[in-house]
Amino acid sequence: MTALLLGALGLTLSLVVPGPLARAHWPGRAPAAAVLLWQAVTLAAVLSALGVVLAAPEELTRAFGSGRPVTAAALIGALAVAAVIVLRLLISLYGVSKRSRARRARHRLLVDLLDRAEQRQELDAGNVRVLQGNLPLAYCVPGREARVVLSDGALRLLDREEIDAVIAHEQTHLRHRHEVVMESFTAFYRAVPRLLRSRAPLDAVHVLLEMVADDAARRRTGSAPLRGALERLAEAVPLAEDVAPETDSRRVRMERLAVPRNPSVALDLLVVAAALALLVLPTVILVVPWLDRALDAWPL
Repeated sequence: MTALLLGALGLTLSLVVPGPLARAHWPGRAPAAAVLLWQAVTLAAVLSALGVVLAAPEELTRAFGSGRPVTAAALIGALAVAAVIVLRLLISLYGVSKRSRARRARHRLLVDLLDRAEQRQELDAGNVRVLQGNLPLAYCVPGREARVVLSDGALRLLDREEIDAVIAHEQTHLRHRHEVVMESFTAFYRAVPRLLRSRAPLDAVHVLLEMVADDAARRRTGSAPLRGALERLAEAVPLAEDVAPETDSRRVRMERLAVPRNPSVALDLLVVAAALALLVLPTVILVVPWLDRALDAWPL
């Protein structure tokens, strides 16, 4: 019964929950807490899968009255499968992180070589690099030697307050290490079998991290400069139809910046409590009672 319940929980968290949670409106009021909830959903799904692998053989052998040799073989097989699941996740995370670090190192070298230092000095920000180009661009290159990259097209398009808001936004991404969060979700997405995975967590967390950076920038410069920068950049660099999710993300962010920010401590606490409960309650209600029975049956 424990294996069935954990399996149902894992499938629910993997296939049912992501859609409604990604479409919900409340995460925009508590983006940081919502990211924590997405992490809890993902981790709980992984733990549920491991629980199924470990619980099912023991419950089957106990139900059919198999002897200790069969129970021992089932235990060894279950541990091997669980190890494969964990190893697959770790390999995926290592591969995503390694490729990202190599790509960022090359990119950082290029922007340092192409940097227009005479324009950068006017910005009074040590990790900013300015590239020549009419296309207005603004982004960050994470890592130990992080960079905020602007094109001189962006400097001509935006006024000083808007430039400060954009830099504050990008520096928040760097300071909070948002790339690590995205790498972990990307690794999980690639490690999970195609039939059991959803792209909703990746897209939703990306938007939420942008909201977290927006909130930090608006606390520093106010909402108007950041919203103005987003509007100017959107008009200057329209996105193609094949990146509609990014277009929706930008629209949601601009609409959010148009209204006063009213942080809800109660909502933050409620979401954090839900995330903790999602990790703790299945363990207490399902795993602990099963483990107590299993320890008596396993040939330890």
